[in-house]
Amino acid sequence: MTTDTELDMKDVELNEMDPEKQPMTSEDTGNGDAGSPVTEKNGSVKVKIPEEKESKFTGLSKEELLKVAGTPGWVRIRWALLILFWLGWIGMLAGAVVIIVQAPRCKPLPDMNWWNYGALYQIGDVNSFTEGSGLEGLQTKIDDVGKLKVKGLIIGPIHASSADKPEDLNLMEVSSDIGNLDQLKRVIQTAHKKSISVVLDLTPNYKGKDPWFSNSSVEQVTDKVKSATDYWLEEGVDGILLHGVDQINMDSFWTNMSDTIKNHTKDEKKRVLIGVTTLKSAEEVKKELNRTGVDLLLSRVLNHKAGVEIAQVVDGLYFDQNKLAWNIGDRVWGHLASIVTLLQVKLSQLLLFTLPGTPVFNYGDEIGLEDDLSSVNPTMVWLNGTEKEKDPSRSLLSFFKEVSELRGKERSLQHGEYLLLSNSTSAMAYLRQWDQSDRYIVALNWHTNNSVTLQLTQKELPEKATVVISTDAKLAAHTSVKLADLTVEPLSAIMLKFPYTP
Repeated sequence: MTTDTELDMKDVELNEMDPEKQPMTSEDTGNGDAGSPVTEKNGSVKVKIPEEKESKFTGLSKEELLKVAGTPGWVRIRWALLILFWLGWIGMLAGAVVIIVQAPRCKPLPDMNWWNYGALYQIGDVNSFTEGSGLEGLQTKIDDVGKLKVKGLIIGPIHASSADKPEDLNLMEVSSDIGNLDQLKRVIQTAHKKSISVVLDLTPNYKGKDPWFSNSSVEQVTDKVKSATDYWLEEGVDGILLHGVDQINMDSFWTNMSDTIKNHTKDEKKRVLIGVTTLKSAEEVKKELNRTGVDLLLSRVLNHKAGVEIAQVVDGLYFDQNKLAWNIGDRVWGHLASIVTLLQVKLSQLLLFTLPGTPVFNYGDEIGLEDDLSSVNPTMVWLNGTEKEKDPSRSLLSFFKEVSELRGKERSLQHGEYLLLSNSTSAMAYLRQWDQSDRYIVALNWHTNNSVTLQLTQKELPEKATVVISTDAKLAAHTSVKLADLTVEPLSAIMLKFPYTP
């Protein structure tokens, strides 16, 4: 009795359970077939949802489109859109024509060679420059030379020669106390990787008194020079330099040298022929440049000059700035600091870098290296990244690098027009400008005691300009100054710039 009653009570409880909690049978779920006796496990339910038919957009038929397109409304819309299209096109064309007509036209760039883009750096005595390690040491110093942003390196003379003995001259052999041919080739390759061209000084009697020995041996020596020029250009040098060009009056020699240089032009990179003369007047230098046909002629026209004299020299030579070269000192005459004094080094650096033409420096000029009492080839001093001056940004080396970099990238300084703005016995100012590029004003004062006030009011100039570089601590970079009242302190140099305005 008790057992039957308990079973009846369980049946009642089961029947009274929430239908959602009761076990599911195949009648509740189904498996896709009607009356399937299979019961799903774990209470899972299979539900089959009827697939809905996708509705496809058919659009208008061809006949319907043609019917609609022919209605007056659509015809008017199409004509309106067509007219708007052509009006817009004609308007853009007219605008482009107006811009082209009104925009200032760019001047064509002048023909330039690699030596017109920056400074040349002379290393006359390789052993003095490398502290006795010759060409092998020079190769390791190319990276330091590259940091000066120079475009060319003048090396030597390094050929075998005895003082005043033409019979010992061998222009095609590297002197054993400097190195050998393989080392020179490595120097050239390393320099070229740094985009630095290499010029070889082939002055025959560089150890003697007369660069060409004597008048009796000139013809024989010039033949050797012509042959050696061809040889070294074939070996990869980018140019030849010769001292004492005013001593060679043989026109045929200069013609042959020019032809040899032209014959070795490769990959549109011209080789350069540089001459050096002791002439000091602008008129004489101009005649010598025309007579010899050299690409650049170094001289003494700037030595011991300032203000009015420099302005006169530039005016006398300013006929083709691609052939102008400016230097103060060289391997024979000595270093810049010894010629102009250490206080004027920055002033002279800025002058050489900003005159129209190619600046040429002697090794060590960037740090104010001075000649020894017994030699114009002192041992180079390597700063190794450290400088003793309180203001490193105004050090000679930093100043040189800063101006050199500007000279290498600014068109107004590379090939721009030169216009003298002011000059006196101790001061001068000039403008460098090219087409639509920034304009640069350079103001220099050589006086040791007195400041100079320049009144720069020419029509080419604005009211104010911005300081780019200054040796005067009172005129910091980016300072704006009035050009009508520009004060230049004693032994100071200032570079200003202002933008082009149509």
